[in-house]
Amino acid sequence: MSSINYPFITEKAMTMLDENKLQFIVDTRSNKKQIVEDVEKMYEFKVKSVRTMTTMKGRKKAIITFEEPESANEIATRIGLM
Repeated sequence: MSSINYPFITEKAMTMLDENKLQFIVDTRSNKKQIVEDVEKMYEFKVKSVRTMTTMKGRKKAIITFEEPESANEIATRIGLM
């Protein structure tokens, strides 16, 4: 079972694409290591860092920074965000 639920799409999230970052809503029980493993397995790009936070609605959001330049744009195109 994947810890990634769905991409989190807001205007701010779309501006973060320029910084090579994507936001996802993840399972509240998952840790950063599980998130990194799942993202690398699903999208085949190396993850540089993961920041997690809990939203006001009680969901867990992960901001994922990728190592390779333009990887966030490539993934966003693959999943239909752009």
